Amino acid sequence: MTKSTSGRQWTPPRVKDDGGASRRPRNVLVIDVGGTNVKILASGKRTPRKIASGPDMTARDMVDAVRKLAADWSYDVVALGYPGAVRAGRPAAEPKNLGKGWIGCDFEKAFGCPVKMINDAAMQALGSYEGGRMLFLGLGTGMGSALITDGVLVPMELAHLRYRKGRTYEDYVGLRGLKRFGKKKWRRYVMDIVTALKHALLADHVVLGGGNAKRLKRLPKDIRLGDNAHAFVGGFRLWEEAWKDARAASVVHQGR
Repeated sequence: MTKSTSGRQWTPPRVKDDGGASRRPRNVLVIDVGGTNVKILASGKRTPRKIASGPDMTARDMVDAVRKLAADWSYDVVALGYPGAVRAGRPAAEPKNLGKGWIGCDFEKAFGCPVKMINDAAMQALGSYEGGRMLFLGLGTGMGSALITDGVLVPMELAHLRYRKGRTYEDYVGLRGLKRFGKKKWRRYVMDIVTALKHALLADHVVLGGGNAKRLKRLPKDIRLGDNAHAFVGGFRLWEEAWKDARAASVVHQGR
């Protein structure tokens, strides 16, 4: 166990035993796919790189762009944060805010190496986890969500639950909601939804990540801002044996 920044003992989440393959040192390329940007970082590098995404970016476009962007980086495996539901390491649906072709894409063949895919909110939650029962909500183009309880990661799709007037949570607290209602009303909707979900899921605390989380002001007790860099920490942890190496996490925490 390692001690978290809050002083509590932190037990790494459980991972599946892969027969010892994960014990070998690896150079990992982490890809965080979002509705506005795709960001990447590789083992041993300290400065992420990014490219614009958007509604016309297909899976093939993303792969080609990332391979060019990381052409001078060495990596053996890829951790890919996907902005949508993931089942058995593959997209379960096309992303709502990007182009098509994600479900049928063979990412391991495209990148020429093993790929672990996880929902993008789950990947950032993984990098933000310090113990207990934690709810993560990503306030970006949409609304990502994940729950970690006693070290078990549960990706969730709360964004599309109905909230008000036939609209979903994402319609109110995603980017569309921010533009539609303005910052003042948007903040109220965020706090209403966050508080309701915290109580409904019996979370000890909530971490708010995503590009728009920084627009929030005062936060209630047990609700804190995350850091988008934690998505990279989560990606590295996907390939670490029991996520024992917390060096990347410590770099992020020291910069907070």
